[in-house]
Amino acid sequence: MRKHEEAAELLAVAKRELKSLRGMLDPDVFADEVFGFLAQQAVEKALKAWLCLRGRSYPFTHDLTDLLSRLEDSGEDVGELWDLAELNAFAVQLRYSSLPAGDEPVDRAGTIERVEAVVQRVADSQ
Repeated sequence: MRKHEEAAELLAVAKRELKSLRGMLDPDVFADEVFGFLAQQAVEKALKAWLCLRGRSYPFTHDLTDLLSRLEDSGEDVGELWDLAELNAFAVQLRYSSLPAGDEPVDRAGTIERVEAVVQRVADSQ
């Protein structure tokens, strides 16, 4: 598969996951850990699509920090995206456990807004 086609496929998956996130606003229906996992996955796919659009390969990783570093190394300005790396915990650790007692609930609306922004930025760079 050519890089542009691969990027389009990854971005389509990120958009599908973002659409699902919009339906997960109720914490009584969807646990924070489930919501956070899907948010992390959407960002991961978007960053991988962005790397593809730049002709770069990406590793099989869930680490948003690694993907952001690769984009930065390829000359992309990702400065305002580093806070998305906070979603890394949802990719692995919190898939098999719960948020620690006393932690603030996930800001779902804010998270959706951040995911939308990165997906749109990648879509605009096609």
